[in-house]
This record gives sequence, structure tokens and C-alpha cells, in this order.
Amino acid sequence: MSLISSNNRKIYKVLLFPLFTMSQIRLGLPKGSLNTVGRGNTAEIFANAGYELRGYEPGKESDKKLAVVNDPEIIAFLCRPQSAPVELSREMLDVAIVGEDWVREEAVNSNGAVRQIGDLEYGQTRLVIGVPRDAEYETLTEFFRANKGRQNPILAFTEYPNLTRQWVMQNQGYKESFGEQVPLVQVRGLTDGNNRLVQIINSDGVTEGYMAKGADFIVDNTQTGSTLREYGLRELETIMQSSSGLYAGPSCTGWKEEKAQEIFDMLKGAIVGKRYFDVKFNVPNADTERTREYLMEQGLCASEPSITTGQETSAFNILIPKCKFPDAVRTLRKDYNATAIAQQEARQYMER
Repeated sequence: MSLISSNNRKIYKVLLFPLFTMSQIRLGLPKGSLNTVGRGNTAEIFANAGYELRGYEPGKESDKKLAVVNDPEIIAFLCRPQSAPVELSREMLDVAIVGEDWVREEAVNSNGAVRQIGDLEYGQTRLVIGVPRDAEYETLTEFFRANKGRQNPILAFTEYPNLTRQWVMQNQGYKESFGEQVPLVQVRGLTDGNNRLVQIINSDGVTEGYMAKGADFIVDNTQTGSTLREYGLRELETIMQSSSGLYAGPSCTGWKEEKAQEIFDMLKGAIVGKRYFDVKFNVPNADTERTREYLMEQGLCASEPSITTGQETSAFNILIPKCKFPDAVRTLRKDYNATAIAQQEARQYMER
């Protein structure tokens, strides 16, 4: 006898089968710092890559409205960076944009099921150990040696308990005092580990604030270290450097893997494009060939510049790296008689 009434069968089927088809790739889009103007702004990168997104304006993301309007093969979901690796490893998402720090934090539980399609090179951050500004020790080893024999627990607060525990257990000062004992990790009401004299406690935001409440050190991500300094802290050691990337879970196989590579290429093209100016200018026909040679020798174009020859002048269209732009324009005007120089931001650049 069925436990589900006929009236509820339709609802049950909807719950069992989400609103996506096998011909769609499930993409996790980050909500939070990686979609913040001035830091990551993933929405802008997608727009520059040619994707039309709905419901993903920074700070106004909406799961109900979220859609990739001009690519029906992609179905998008919002996800927090902390949860994206879990959703990938459990095949709730096929691919997601997430920082390497969160992938490595979850790697202890995912058995390497999450792999990187490619590094997107934005949202750079460092995972560091923070201590009071006036602390007398300069390394974590010195800290553990100074606290050898201490009876009350050493407390560390962090959003990265797995990475913190790995780093601590590899530390020479910790090994001298505790050998192979495993520091106790507490995530809310759950605990793991047998060394109660070193406790690593999960924090939920404003990790720096725990130092004033009695923590011995914290582990947190930072870009410039300014927030640490605001709380009277300094960096003791760097555990890792991280940037965002496109990552895939075990469900990303076959055509989905090819689609994931396509998405990555489009996004990376938008990121690389921001390093260039799209430049147009004219030179007299008599200077066309030597201008072409100069541009190619200096690497101021791709394989060769685009040239349209008129009756008296030739029009060039090239991409110039922003770092080389002032010098290149100066040379083109002075030595090659360039005129009508116009530049604009390049939105995307893909070599192949």
C-alpha cells in the first residue's frame, strides 16, 4: 500500500525531481564577497563574457529570479562559498565558482571529488594566522614553545577548522609538546579530536573579534590585512593564498565537462580582456608596413594587426596591454605619424 496519497503525488514528484533537465548543467554562482562591486563582481564578469544574467545584481541576488537568459543549457543556483564544495561533492551542483580556500577546507571530507576546471584569478585572498600586535613571538612554533606545559586550553577561532588543524599538527612546536595528538575541533555542538589542550573552534563571522574575548590566535582570510590591524592584530603566518576558480564535482562528465570548459573559457576571456585597451588609429599608407612590423615586434597585437587600407591612410585595430599603452601611443604618434587614435575597454579576449 502506498504511503503517499494520490493528491500528494504531484508535489512529491516535484520534490524528487528539481526543475532542471539532463540537458542542463547546474552552475553555482557565489553570493557574498565574490559578487561585490570592487572585490569580485562575478555578475560583471559574466556580463563581459557575453552571458545575460537575471536576478544576480550584486547585493540583490534572487534565487527565484536567477537565470542565464541567453544560454538554456545552464541552470544557475545561488550558493555560499562555504557550502559550494559540499554541493559539488554531493552532486547537487555540476560546477561552481568558489575560492580555493573553501575547496581545500572541504577536501578532507570530499576525498578529492572536487576538481578545478581553471583559475579565474579574482577574489584573491590569503589565509593567515592573526595574533595580538604586541605578541612577543614571531612564529607559531615560538608560540607553542612559549606555552609548553600550560594547563588551560589554547583556543583558536576560525571559519577554517580543517585547514587550521592540519597546519597546527604540522607545526614543530606543536609536535614537541603534543606529538601526534589531534587538536579538538568544535563546530557548534559537534567535537572531534583527543587533545583538549588545543581547541580549534568554528566561528561565524567577525573572527577577529574573538581575540578580545580570550582567543589565543585566529585564522582568517584577508586581502590587505587592514581588518586585522583595525582589531589590533598582526599576521603571524600565511597558511595559503587563494583565488576563485571554476570547480567541478563528480557529476560533471561527458558533455557537461565540455560545457564547463566552454564556460571557463568565456569567463577567463572576460578577465583577460580587462587587461587590454581596444585601440584604433590611422597612419599614412607610406608608413603602414613599418607600423605593422613595430606592432608585431613589440607584441602589441595578437598574431598580426587588423589593417584596412584606404586611398591615403590605413586604419589599424589592435589590442594593447594597458601597461604598455602610454609608451605605445607616444611612439606611434612620434615615429609612425599615427592620428585619430581612439581607445576603449576590451570586454573580452580569447586567444583561440
